[in-house]
Amino acid sequence: MSMTDPIADMLTRIRNGAKAKRRAVDIPASKLKREIARILKERNYIKRVEEFDDGKQGVIRVFLRYNKDDNSVISGIDRISRPGLRKYVDSSEVSYTGRRKHGITIISTSSGVMTNVEAGRKKIGGELVCRVW
Repeated sequence: MSMTDPIADMLTRIRNGAKAKRRAVDIPASKLKREIARILKERNYIKRVEEFDDGKQGVIRVFLRYNKDDNSVISGIDRISRPGLRKYVDSSEVSYTGRRKHGITIISTSSGVMTNVEAGRKKIGGELVCRVW
């Protein structure tokens, strides 16, 4: 069975793993998923990322982060752009995509995958991938 939205699958695995208090979740690998995991690691939403070869496309193991009260650091993670409805922003709108008090928006740009803050600083737009808070 083919998967229509592998990024949404990744985000759902992270969301469900955090709710179930899992230590780590395994995700089928791709370049975009690696970049999303890298950003989550840089922003301290997850502990670490490991990659394994499974003889196919590989597996990304994401180790989830919890605070001292054993609550997940990720309180919410949503997919914005999806295969049926792509959402893009230009450079003038990119800094307003994450106007919540906390959190980041991950954007796929022509210069790579980055947060809305980095894209705003570089004055480039792109496809809104997801929002994490």
